[in-house]
Order: sequence, then structure tokens, then C-alpha cells
Amino acid sequence: MLSVNNIEVIYSDVILVLKGLSLVVPEGQIVALLGANGAGKSTTLKAISGLLKSEEGEVTDGEILFGGRRIDGKDPEEIVRAGIFQVMEGRRVFEDLTVEENLRCGAHTRKDQGNVKDDYERVYSYFPRLKERRKGLAGYLSGGEQQMLAIGRALMARPKLMLLDEPSLGLSPLLVKEIFGIIKDINDKEKTTILLVEQNARVALSISSYGYIMENGKVVLDGETDKLANNEDVKEFYLGMTEVGARKSYRDIKHYKRRKRWLS
Repeated sequence: MLSVNNIEVIYSDVILVLKGLSLVVPEGQIVALLGANGAGKSTTLKAISGLLKSEEGEVTDGEILFGGRRIDGKDPEEIVRAGIFQVMEGRRVFEDLTVEENLRCGAHTRKDQGNVKDDYERVYSYFPRLKERRKGLAGYLSGGEQQMLAIGRALMARPKLMLLDEPSLGLSPLLVKEIFGIIKDINDKEKTTILLVEQNARVALSISSYGYIMENGKVVLDGETDKLANNEDVKEFYLGMTEVGARKSYRDIKHYKRRKRWLS
């Protein structure tokens, strides 16, 4: 469904952030994009969704294909209409609008406006708490409820591909488990393809079929998620585990150096 081919992204004409990045997202699957802060994960999503322009960024080399058609350089609205919807990091709901009004915003590019009302119930089936608060202002929702609303708003657009940027950010472990369970449920029932950017590698790998690991604007490792989860380098550096299963400290992880074969 999505093919990112050897792209470079530059901000403000001088800052090179992505350096020949390539990845593939097959239709109907969840693909995880992992890496530390500053690796270029969010920039990758914005390159796909067309949001780089708002931050003085641009794709200067390579190409992005969606359904076989080139989309790099297109306006964000065109990309949404094509079937891609990004859920931004930090939720970004419209706090002064009600829950239902926020959901309605997600459907504003759709041509079949007569079917929008039916989709409210579809979203509420995944997020019952939103139905209870549908007339309340989004600004009064908890962090977990706002994340549910952000994902629900994306569902209202009926996307073919959903880009999720750090959905676990700032949430408790119980809420993270609930949110990721719903993401997997949406993928199973709606057949929505998902590209998931996440720092919580353990939970991301648990629901994904394939994963890419980024560092410094490049993909340094990729593979099926069960193989990545059992890779000793991934376990030690990204999952924080030594070969014997002991938890490593943050200090150990911070100073950990990748094995030479990562760079071969």
C-alpha cells in the first residue's frame, strides 16, 4: 500500500533529517517504526502525510508512493482524501469543541456526508467512554480519553492507512494496554493499515507484523516482529534486557554501543 523509497528530508534548507530512508507498509498490516528521540520517526510520518511544509521541511530526494501513485509534494488535504490520516503526537484534540464535534471534524473531507452519522456509533463501539462524554468539551477529558478521541476522529475519515505517532505518550501502563488492544482490534475488524511510530518497543512489537528501527535518519534494522523481539541487540538496547533477562539501567542503555554487525 505504501512505499517510501530512499527519501531525504531537509528542514529550513540546511538541516538534513532523513538520509535515504526506505520502508514498505503492506495492505492490511500493522508496521512499527521504532527508535530513540531524534531518530526521525515523526519526520517520516509528516513526510508521508504532507505536513512537512508547515515546519519548513521538504522531501528533497526519493519518492513516496501510495497505492502506486506518487504523493510526496502533494497538499495534506489531497493526501487525506487519498486515504491517509495522521494521528499526531500529543493527541491535539480541539479542546473547545465537544467530543462529537471533534469526531465530526474527522469526516470533513468525505464525500458521503449522509453516512457520517452511522460512523459515530462505529467509533463509540471501540470507545464506549467517548459515547458517555459525547456532549462534553474535549478539553475536560483525561489524557487517555483524548487519545481515544484522536484515534476516533481518524476513524471518522475512513482511512485506508492510519499513521499513529506515539499513542502511548504520557499514559499509564493500564491505559497503554487498553489503547493498543483497541488499535489491534481496529486493524482486525476494519482492515485499516497502520504505520505505528512508538518508543515503547515492547508493546509496539506485540501488535505489529513487521518492524523498522531507525537511528540518525536511517533504518538500521528491520524484520518480522517476532524475530526483532528475540534479537539480542534489540532486547538489550530497545527493550532494556540483557541476554539473561535482567533489566538494564537507563545509564547502561544510554552508553550501550551497537554490535558491529548492525553497521555492516
